[in-house]
Amino acid sequence: RRVWQENENIRELGFALVDARARAGMTQRALAKKSGVAQGDISVLESGKTNPKFNTLCKLADAMGMKIKVSFVPKDAT
Repeated sequence: RRVWQENENIRELGFALVDARARAGMTQRALAKKSGVAQGDISVLESGKTNPKFNTLCKLADAMGMKIKVSFVPKDAT
């Protein structure tokens, strides 16, 4: 179950990145150019297939004119 929860958290992070990028009105290519993070890496992050480094997320957020907000909620909260 722990692996599934970790994978679910990574998928949710990917969905959040897609949403943030859409709200910023940016393509993956534009975000890559502005952030210095490769477009292929952004694609993999958005698909929820990898666990990104916090520094990478900071670069992406900054390039979108956003900040990262982290919150911890009970596991049964949806």
